Amino acid sequence: MRWSPFLGIPLVIALISFLFFKIFPLSSLISSPPPLQPRLFSAEELSFYNGSDPQLPIYLAIVGSVFDVTKGKSHYGAGGGYNHFAGRDASRAFVSGNFTGDGLTDSLQGLSSPEVKSVVDWRDFYFKTYIYVGKLDGRYYDSKGNPTKYLKGVEAKAARGAQLLEKQKDEEAKVPSCNSRWSQDEGSEVWCDDGYPRLVQRPIEIALTGKMSKRCACYKEDELEQAGLEVYEGCDFFAKKCRI
Repeated sequence: MRWSPFLGIPLVIALISFLFFKIFPLSSLISSPPPLQPRLFSAEELSFYNGSDPQLPIYLAIVGSVFDVTKGKSHYGAGGGYNHFAGRDASRAFVSGNFTGDGLTDSLQGLSSPEVKSVVDWRDFYFKTYIYVGKLDGRYYDSKGNPTKYLKGVEAKAARGAQLLEKQKDEEAKVPSCNSRWSQDEGSEVWCDDGYPRLVQRPIEIALTGKMSKRCACYKEDELEQAGLEVYEGCDFFAKKCRI
């Protein structure tokens, strides 16, 4: 039997194919779709992505940044508990809790700096959790996608809120807060493991919220004559536990 050189051709082809795919895996030869490029939306365009059309993704905007929240369809889709956020920028509602009418607005006018910080924190949450797809032309970005003065003001106010919260945290850490509990039968009570419970004005609360509020803090005996400390009504001066 004579050997034919043509019999070796299939073997050579097979060997070349093996080496080729060894060097260039099939997965590297299949081109993946290019990542979605962020784009600029008008309010009207964004409104189409409100979850009512099952053929379209679900988008929402917060502080002018637009996110694809389709993976949370059970929440953001039609009938979902967060559907009021879909297809619009309702930044204010993230802290106001007003999900109807004028409450579903992107205006943060009149909010305190910590409240604005909270909205910006929500925006950061969406950046970490969902897909960023673009910007909304309007209050926060202009028609070229550039940040507006309003956005810069919001960012600055949020930074101020963060500073105030940190300062209040440091101030209140100097005097520990009271323990507290509530029960349906006995109501509320506060107590101190070390010291005596007193109501005291929160030092930075007015700057934070524009309102005055007090907290319960524990003061040692030699600190009880400080100005501004208030004994709970019906509680003895040296009582370590008070019903309120």
